Amino acid sequence: MGAQQSQVEAAIHEAKQHRNGALIGYLPVGFPDLDTSIEAAIALAQNGVDVIEFGLPYSDPVMDGVVIQQATRQALQRGFRVSQVFDAIRRVRAAVDVPVLVMTYINPVLQYGIERFAADLAAAGGAGLITPDITPEAAAEWIRLSDEHGLDRVFLAAPSSSDERLKMIVQQTTGFVYTVSTMGITGQRESLDAAARALTARLRTQGATLACVGIGVSTADHVATTLEYADGAIVGTVFVRALSEGGVEQLAATVRELAEGTRRSPVSTER
Repeated sequence: MGAQQSQVEAAIHEAKQHRNGALIGYLPVGFPDLDTSIEAAIALAQNGVDVIEFGLPYSDPVMDGVVIQQATRQALQRGFRVSQVFDAIRRVRAAVDVPVLVMTYINPVLQYGIERFAADLAAAGGAGLITPDITPEAAAEWIRLSDEHGLDRVFLAAPSSSDERLKMIVQQTTGFVYTVSTMGITGQRESLDAAARALTARLRTQGATLACVGIGVSTADHVATTLEYADGAIVGTVFVRALSEGGVEQLAATVRELAEGTRRSPVSTER
């Protein structure tokens, strides 16, 4: 990560200065409809989220749990088109000064045209891409285009990755390394896997300066525990469920509740 901080890096560093670390929130674009998803993303930012992840609905979401799959399926059924993500980002960025990353499988980007996607994302004020199903060695064109357009490229690291692979991920990632706490699909877990702590330590050894943990973070306690060793906690399923069950109002309340985890004293039992 060079001297010039990206939007995402700056937001995480800012969160670490004032609290224990960053809260990163995921929502699908177009769920339950485009306007509401934009309103919901703005609510994330206004209630304690430091970086927004806009999920691009996709017909074969291999890494997503049931709650997110149902939401993205509904967005697709209502006619979501890839080009709408740029309008959504533009409208969110006009309302709040919080970086917006797009979480997407690579196929919709390739279908849209990777060069065109990068240019449109930058023009809309987007911060970059999180790409769960592409590894750095298969991403040469995206790496070149992200450099060209000043976009972050967030790759995923899993507990099963070799040290050699982790080193490559660290070297090619900008923004933060997305640290997968457990193997398998997204969703709430009763407790976070100790593998997340071990994986973050391995990433630090390979030179990672910013590592954020996702998959399984669903309570303020999870957020507080995650920020004892990571730079950010990534929350998705619990936010999507809140939006689905109680609209933007319930989502905002849930975000405020989880954001409390960014302020708690680590391992302290005192009130």
